Amino acid sequence: MIKRDLVIVGGGPAGLCAAKVALDAGMSVTLVERFNRLGGQLIKQTHKFFGSESQYAKTRGYDIAEILIKELDGYGDLEVLLEATCVGLYPDKVLTIYQDNHYFKYQGKSVIIATGASEKVLAFENNDLPGIYGAGAVQTLMNIYGIKPGSEVVMVGSGNIGLIVSYQLIQAGIKVKCLVEAASKIGGYLVHASKLKRLGVDILMNTTIKRAIGKEKLEKIVTVKLDENWQEIKNTETEIKTDALCISVGLSPLHQLMSMAGAKMLDVSELGGLVPKKTCDYETTIEHVYACGDVTGIEEASSAMVEGRIAGLMAAKHLGFKHPKAFELEETLNNQLCVLRQGPCGEKIRCGLKKAGEIND
Repeated sequence: MIKRDLVIVGGGPAGLCAAKVALDAGMSVTLVERFNRLGGQLIKQTHKFFGSESQYAKTRGYDIAEILIKELDGYGDLEVLLEATCVGLYPDKVLTIYQDNHYFKYQGKSVIIATGASEKVLAFENNDLPGIYGAGAVQTLMNIYGIKPGSEVVMVGSGNIGLIVSYQLIQAGIKVKCLVEAASKIGGYLVHASKLKRLGVDILMNTTIKRAIGKEKLEKIVTVKLDENWQEIKNTETEIKTDALCISVGLSPLHQLMSMAGAKMLDVSELGGLVPKKTCDYETTIEHVYACGDVTGIEEASSAMVEGRIAGLMAAKHLGFKHPKAFELEETLNNQLCVLRQGPCGEKIRCGLKKAGEIND
């Protein structure tokens, strides 16, 4: 059994930021990441971030990943496990980790779960044909490995991910034939949607995918119009030739480790599904087990970074470790999070947090 002050599961924006704050407070930290490099979703994001200077506005996602990783250089009490999967979390804060064909047991005085989220799927006939991808898979192919997913793509979903990945596809020289959205209004920022419209991409509202057509790979898709009750409208099917379909219909928090450990979970649709019940200090119902980032509710990476820093600060504080700027940092981070959640774009997350009992009306 390997014992540490803090074990963090997930080396994305939330996990990296949590590690930095905890290390500054004097904790020994083990950071567990299942991929072969740190950075999480940031390493495949080529677009520039919005927000403020504190959240690296006007900096591309993969550059932010490098900044956060470099901030961890020089800490003697940091252990990073890459290509390591946490397959078990137990109420006594013991974690089973699988790496290089071996199982290891770690026990943290505290644990932070920053596992992020997985992509939701869309049910339609033949949705398993080769050439049908999630948006994250498309970003991985293009932005990490330099592989085009196809020569022509139809995008499903007008949230920020769908809009941004559509633009990235165009930048890679791939024709985006259209964007399909089941709702009656754009889900993401209108500035992204307007950019696609200027580039000639049709956005088909109140429309969904009915089936995919192809023998060994995708050749066509069939769309259908939806009424105000989300029911198919007869005789509105349209065939579209394409060799790739990219699905971006939302994310689900990767809650499984906390569910396994027996943490109380809440089903909050505005936050993406099952999320852990937690205090304002990001502590779950299991003492000294914290959660931050998309695993607690789907937001932007900017919010995940702030949440990670708060979780790292609270994990240290509750074990008696003193961060040199604890009081000032806690106030600053909470203010940053409030600003990120203001306005119409933050209404959904605020509604979800109210349902979870984290904020008041």
